[in-house]
Amino acid sequence: MTDSTTSSTSGAQKPCPFCALPAVRVVEENEHALLILDGYPVSPGHSLIIPKRHVGSFFDATPPERAALLTLLDKAKELAEETRKPDGYNIGINDGAVAGQTVPHLHIHLIPRYSGDQDDPRGGVRWVIPSKADYWSQR
Repeated sequence: MTDSTTSSTSGAQKPCPFCALPAVRVVEENEHALLILDGYPVSPGHSLIIPKRHVGSFFDATPPERAALLTLLDKAKELAEETRKPDGYNIGINDGAVAGQTVPHLHIHLIPRYSGDQDDPRGGVRWVIPSKADYWSQR
């Protein structure tokens, strides 16, 4: 990404929602990144870690940006532990539209998981392609 606009389905350009976050949404920040709670949480405590610079892909982030993102990922986990007491986590990045990225500004999801939130959580992120997720019963 070279600018901070995204295309809508009508083709009109609109501001990147992560470049225009209201300060009230920011839970923590450092020099290169922000931590917010997800506006459409998958589970209680679902948070996003976002670089301040408009960059679309993790692979285009600089080493200092990557370090800042991981520092806030640790902080997000710490906050979830203090307030929600999850039993596990999914950590994910959708990198590119074909991978499910709907906001073309890099962001890391920290999704707290709780015992019983799924009947069988095995496979975790492998469920992005359901036919490939259940590898254990295919043997």
